[in-house]
Amino acid sequence: MARFEIFDTIERLRRTGAPFCVATVMRTADATSAKAGAKAAVTEAGEILGHLGGACVQRAVRTAAAAAMAEGAPRVIRVKPSEKVVAMTDPDGAHLYKSGCPSGGTVDLLIEPYAHPPRLVVFGDTPIARAIAAHGALAGLRVARPMGIEAGAEAATAFDPDDLGPLHLGEGDFVVIASQGKGDADALRRGLATPARRVSMVASRRKARVLIDRMIGEGMERERVERLKSPAGLDLGAVDPHEIALSVLAEIVLWRHADRAGRAAEDERSA
Repeated sequence: MARFEIFDTIERLRRTGAPFCVATVMRTADATSAKAGAKAAVTEAGEILGHLGGACVQRAVRTAAAAAMAEGAPRVIRVKPSEKVVAMTDPDGAHLYKSGCPSGGTVDLLIEPYAHPPRLVVFGDTPIARAIAAHGALAGLRVARPMGIEAGAEAATAFDPDDLGPLHLGEGDFVVIASQGKGDADALRRGLATPARRVSMVASRRKARVLIDRMIGEGMERERVERLKSPAGLDLGAVDPHEIALSVLAEIVLWRHADRAGRAAEDERSA
């Protein structure tokens, strides 16, 4: 693959919305087919698009890319002959991978994960819903709001409440119900039907309990319903819509970093 083509590949992958990594050879020592400056994209499925060297380097890159995508943080790795590897990391912090290739060379690579920011789906056309959407955009989240709601300065993605499929929501996305008496049950039912692990609702515990019990009675799985956090947000003593929105976003930031730390710890345990 010609060097200039890798940037076209990176842009194509970026447009798909799927996570991937960019691997760059930073330095080589002794005999190796890898060359400093070489780049490749590594897909979520482990496909390497570009040339980084032989099979030993490719195996290490696939493993490191999967870990970097799970953690959401870049890492520097070093692939060197097995007999020279005595620890999991070198003194300079590089993660070590053993190479059994006969060339005996050492390769340093930078592994950089790319993923779109999480989605923040906000149900409701209330002052609190609008404030949550605005603060979510400022926090770098990809805000989505139901069709028919006037777009604010955050330029949210409009979606059909009856079909959330085009949003491609995953476990790491967030859903907030801020409808406050206007279609609460429908909004909550749709939010809980998504794969998002974090679903919250601007409502009292009592009101949320009534809605939850109703949905369980309708046949919704208890495990799915119990993902709901209500009242939404951290207890900051918030009163007006923007203060409430700040409490909701603060909780989302807390969740986001806790999830990332959990994935990193799990990766370390399995290494």
